Amino acid sequence: MPTLILSFPAGRYHATPWGHHVNEGLIEWPPSPWRLLRALLATGYAALQWPAAGPPPVACRLVEKLAGKLPSYRLPKANGAHSRHYMPMATLDKGREKTTLVFDTWARVDGELVIIWDVELEADELELLASLIERLGYLGRSESWVTARLATAGEPLPAGASCWPEEGERPVGPDWEQVPLFAPMTAEKYSEWREQAVAKVMAGLPQPKPGKKPTDKMAKEREKAMAPYPQDLLACLQMQTSELHALGWSQPPGSRRVFFWRRADALEIGPPGIRQGKVCPQVEAVLLAIATASGNEHALPHINRTLPQAERFHKQMVGHLNGRNNPALTGKDDQRAILRAPHSHSHVLPVDLNGDGHLDHILIWAPMGLDGAAQDAIRATRQTFTKGGVGPLRLAWSGAGDRQDLLRLSGPYGDGLQAILQECAEWISVTPFIPPRHLKKNGKNSIEGQIRAELASRSLPEPLEIVIVEPHSHDLARRQRHFVRSRRLGPPPPIDCGFTIQLCFAEPVPGPICLGYGCHFGMGLFRQSARAAR
Repeated sequence: MPTLILSFPAGRYHATPWGHHVNEGLIEWPPSPWRLLRALLATGYAALQWPAAGPPPVACRLVEKLAGKLPSYRLPKANGAHSRHYMPMATLDKGREKTTLVFDTWARVDGELVIIWDVELEADELELLASLIERLGYLGRSESWVTARLATAGEPLPAGASCWPEEGERPVGPDWEQVPLFAPMTAEKYSEWREQAVAKVMAGLPQPKPGKKPTDKMAKEREKAMAPYPQDLLACLQMQTSELHALGWSQPPGSRRVFFWRRADALEIGPPGIRQGKVCPQVEAVLLAIATASGNEHALPHINRTLPQAERFHKQMVGHLNGRNNPALTGKDDQRAILRAPHSHSHVLPVDLNGDGHLDHILIWAPMGLDGAAQDAIRATRQTFTKGGVGPLRLAWSGAGDRQDLLRLSGPYGDGLQAILQECAEWISVTPFIPPRHLKKNGKNSIEGQIRAELASRSLPEPLEIVIVEPHSHDLARRQRHFVRSRRLGPPPPIDCGFTIQLCFAEPVPGPICLGYGCHFGMGLFRQSARAAR
């Protein structure tokens, strides 16, 4: 059972599926059996100096055996990528050379591709296959440099996601998809098909009179009619694209489309997803900077859109997990049940650190810690959007670590971050506190009762004083009347009303402090009060 192991030294695999234009941006992944066999034949002519009359008999036997069985694959991690080029067309238009936009699409391959052919080969066939594979210089387009070899008996194979021909078998679970690949017919089926096709064509041509030989004209017509049908499967595999077009074929004779099963994330499109097996130090928080393409800070989202911006970013961030679960980001365990430890998972906190009324950073804070997979999902979220914005908002990694690490940041943004993170005895809510339960005048469901319960659930001490700031007595309270207070992707608040709260503790307590409804999306965020700052 020959097993091929291919690696791509440049990390790139360029190949467009048959029947598609290069500008469609599609990638044939894994490489189709048709492409693999044609590559072996091309290598034989180029590297082994096969005669123009055709391959040697051992090569014919090898190709027919490989064509008679569909391979299976182990796919390394791959990401789709592309570049854009304006190709000159050698014509002038208003004094300038015309150009056309061309997409160059490829798969960024991280690891080795394994191809397993479950066929029995003779010693000379196996020796020829090893010789061809070792001389294979590229696969697909010439930019797809490749080094290849045959695996030795008993050799442990590189890890990878399985990919196999459908043949009526369905995988279990929703994380799989079908991908069509080009494969050759078996030599026997092609011979049967050709015989029937040629007989049908011949029946439609003028026949010689009984006892008479075909005239020269009839012989030429017959030769022309049989030209589109190569003599055998090997001839089909060696047809050039120009020949196919000249003979009117939209698909090479002797070929067929076969569905293969592969994982839905076998070829990711967009920024690289979660890297498996990467060891990354766990951090408590990550800080991202928000910027517009123009650099205009006044085009950033207004602070009253803290909740919707946090929800949007969280949805994008979780999307980069590609269906995997990460408790720190989702707040759920592997059985999709809500974590028992309250408020230990991530808080997505859009913040205005320079005080201009616009959100300029996003602080992702998780008391349970953000592991490597969580950090990769955050890092992969490179842009977000805002209502009424003229384009995407760019996100840049500004820092990561525990509280003490972030407190070391300097400058105006560092000062704003310190007001949220440092230890302090007096705090004031910078975004509205929204009661998590229906309000009662007295008791545990009063505003004071709910705040005390929220503090206790976070193991924070009992406050000495809780003050509800009057809406017209403080700038913060006036601004918070206009905040969006209801989640779009979650349940509405029990009461659509926000309060500005001041807390006073007997001893300094560390931030960040986030309380109430929507606290994991920026609501109920507190900062050091102005009186404490003095």
